[in-house]
Amino acid sequence: MTAVADRIARTIATDIGARADQVTATVALLDGGDTVPFVARYRKEATGGLDDAQLRKLADRLDYLRDLEKRRASILGEIKSQGKLTDDLARSITAADTKSLLEDLYLPFKPKRRTRAMIARENGLEPLLRAILADRAANPEELANTYLTETVETAKDALNGARDILVEELGENASLLGRLREIMQKEALITAKVSAGKETVGAKFSDYFDHSEKWATIPSHRALAILRASKEEIVTVNIAPEPENGLPRMIDIVAAEIGIQGEQPGDIWLREVARWAWNIKLSMTMFMDLMTDLRRRAHDAAIDVFARNLRDLLLAAPAGPRATLGLDPGIRTGCKIAVVDETGKLLDTATIYPFQPRMDVRGAQDSLTNMIRKHGVALIAIGNGTASRESERLVADVIKALPAGIARPTPVIVSEAGASVYSASELASLEFPDIDVSLRGAVSIARRLQDPLAELVKIEPQAIGVGQYQHDVDQRRLSQSLAAVVEDAVNAVGVDLNMASAPLLSHIAGLGTSLAQAVVAHRDANGPFASRKDLLKVAGLGPKAFEQCAGFLRINDGAEPLDASSVHPEAYGVARKIVQACGRDIRAIMGDSSALAHLSAEQFVDDNFGLPTIRDILAELEKPGRDPRPTFKTATFADGIDNITDLKSGMSLEGTVTNVAAFGAFVDIGVHQDGLVHVSQLADRFVKDPHEVVKAGDVVRVRVTEVDVPRKRIGLTMRKDNAPSQNTETGKPKQNRSPKKTTAKPSQDSGPSALGSALAEAMKRQTKGS
Repeated sequence: MTAVADRIARTIATDIGARADQVTATVALLDGGDTVPFVARYRKEATGGLDDAQLRKLADRLDYLRDLEKRRASILGEIKSQGKLTDDLARSITAADTKSLLEDLYLPFKPKRRTRAMIARENGLEPLLRAILADRAANPEELANTYLTETVETAKDALNGARDILVEELGENASLLGRLREIMQKEALITAKVSAGKETVGAKFSDYFDHSEKWATIPSHRALAILRASKEEIVTVNIAPEPENGLPRMIDIVAAEIGIQGEQPGDIWLREVARWAWNIKLSMTMFMDLMTDLRRRAHDAAIDVFARNLRDLLLAAPAGPRATLGLDPGIRTGCKIAVVDETGKLLDTATIYPFQPRMDVRGAQDSLTNMIRKHGVALIAIGNGTASRESERLVADVIKALPAGIARPTPVIVSEAGASVYSASELASLEFPDIDVSLRGAVSIARRLQDPLAELVKIEPQAIGVGQYQHDVDQRRLSQSLAAVVEDAVNAVGVDLNMASAPLLSHIAGLGTSLAQAVVAHRDANGPFASRKDLLKVAGLGPKAFEQCAGFLRINDGAEPLDASSVHPEAYGVARKIVQACGRDIRAIMGDSSALAHLSAEQFVDDNFGLPTIRDILAELEKPGRDPRPTFKTATFADGIDNITDLKSGMSLEGTVTNVAAFGAFVDIGVHQDGLVHVSQLADRFVKDPHEVVKAGDVVRVRVTEVDVPRKRIGLTMRKDNAPSQNTETGKPKQNRSPKKTTAKPSQDSGPSALGSALAEAMKRQTKGS
C-alpha cells in the first residue's frame, strides 16, 4: 500500500469508527466494481461487518480525500516548478488535512492578476515596508519621503503602497488565517438585518429582520431560512466577531502577527495597518470561508433530513397484492378513478363528478359500486389533495350501501405527492399511452398503496416533497444522496424478478437503466425467468453484473427454492450443507426455525464463507424472502373534522406523519393542511433529533394546541396533558416563574406557537412538494 492510500485509509477509519484494515479491504472491493448494497450484504467478512450507512460515508470520504490528494500533488508540483518549495513548506502541505488549509498554503504562490501590492513593489516600495518593520522608532512618514518618485508623488502614496504589500502578505499567511478561522468558527455571530423598504414584501421572513446568534450552533433550518431571505434580498447577512470584545481581539491577533512592540511611531502606523487589514481584507476572507462552511453544513443537514424521510417513505408498509381502486379527488374537473389488480395491472378507469358544479352524486355512487362489484376491490386509495375528505365521505356512503354478499373494501387516505409528476412523465406515457394524463395519477395512487417502494421509484425523489428547503441545496449532492437512498431501500427489500418494472429493477445493484430494460425485454420475449442463472442469458448482462444483482432478485415457486431467498447463488453450496445437516428436504426446512435450532453456525465456516455469512444464511432459511418493512396500518381521520376551521384546541386526533424536519414533524390529520408537532412537543422527554421518535409514514395520536386559520398553521403535541414543558436546548423541565413585563420576541425554539413564519411557510411549500 502506498503512503497516500494508507493515509486515506487511516483518515476514513477515524471518520466512520472502523479499523484501517476494514477501510482498505472495502476500498479494494469498491475499486473492483462492487456496489455498496452488494458489499454490505455479501462481503461482511472482508469489511468486518460495515453497514450500508458506513459504506456510503466511506465512499463519499474516499472521493473527497482522493480529490484532496490530487490537489496536494498539483500544488506541490506548481510550487516546485517556481523553485520556491522548501522542506518546511513541503511538510506543511503534506500535513494539510482539508482543502481550505491546502489552499491557504498555496495562496502566496498562486498565479494572480496584477494587484495593488504588485504595483507597489514595482514602484520600489517594499524596502520602505521593511524599513518601518525594522526601525519602529523612526517616523514612517519621514522614511516615506525618501521613496518619492515620478510614480510615487507623496509620502501618503508611499505609505499606502507599503500598507498594500503588508496587507497582501497577511492575507496569504496560512498560519494567521488558520488561527483567525479557528476563533471565528467558535465565537463568530451570524446576523441578519431587514433591507430598507422590504418589510412588507418580506413579511414571511419577519423572524429574521433583526436576528443574531452564534454561527457555530445555528440550526440548519434557520440557516437555510436566512440564506433564502438573503437570496431574495429581503435581509442582509453578516458573519463577524462579537463587536465589543471579539473585534478588538481579531485586530490584536493580526497586530501580534506583525510583531508590534509598543507605542513607537512605527508601531502606531503598523497597528493601523492591522486594523485596515482586518476591515478590508481578512474579515471578508473569514466571511466567505464561514459562509461557505455554513452553506455546506446546512445543505448537508437538509439533505440528510430529506434522505431519511425518503428512506422511511420508501420502506413504508405495503398493503399487499390486493385489487385496489385509486381515487384522485377533484372538484370542477371531477374525481379520476382507476382500478388495478393484485399485480398492479390496470383494469378499468372512469371519471365521476359528485361535487360542484355538476353534483352528480348518484352517478358517482353507481360508478364506484359497479367497479367494486366488477373487480372485487379490496382497497380504496384516496389521494390526500383537494376534496379528499369529501371523497372519503362519498366512498364511506358507497361502502355502507353495498349489497349483502359483496366484500366491503377498506378505504385509505394516501399521499398523492408526485403523482402529477409521474402522470406527465415519459415513463407514464410508455406505460399508458392510451390513458389520459389525469387518469394516470389515479393509477399511481392505487399502486403506491399496494407497494409504496415499487411505485415511488418511478418518481424523481425531489418531487415527492419530504425535504426541508430542498430547492435551495446543492442539487447534484442532493440527487446523489437520494439515489443512494433509493438503491439501498430497493436492495434491502429485494424484488420479484418476474414482476418488477424496469424502473424498479434499475435500482438493483449492478443493473442500472439499460440492463434493467434488457431484463424486461428478455422477460417479455421469452417468458418468466425459471431461475436466477437464466439472467446470464440477458444480452449485455455478464458475470460481474450477475454477481452484484442476483442475491437481490427473487424467483418465487421456481425449481430452485433458494432463488426465492436472499441467499446469494455463490453460497448455495454451503446452504445445502446446512440443509443436509438437518436431514430433511430444503423446502421443508425453509421457514421452519425449529428445524435449524440445533445447528451451530461455526460448524459450517470454511475458507470461502465466514461466520457473518453463515449466520445470514441461517436467518434467511428461517424466514426466506422476509420483508424488512413494517406491517400495514393506516390512520383513521375523525368524522366531521374536514377543514382547519373545524379544529379546536384540545382535540385528540389520529394522523400520519408526512415529513420530519430538524425542528419537528408535520402530521396529516385530514384537514388539507398538515399540522406541526414541534420537537419540544414530540415526547415527554428531551428530544434532540425528531427522527428518534417519529418517521415519515408513522400513524400517531396528537392533540391540537393552536389553530391559526389566516396563516393556515396548526400546532400539535404528542406530549401527555400534564407533562411539563422542556427547554429544547437542555432537556430540563422549564421553571414556572412570575411573568415579567417585557415585550421580548418569543424564541423560535420555544414551541409550535413560536415557530418562525418564514420557516413555517417554506416548510409548508416543501411538504406539498413545491
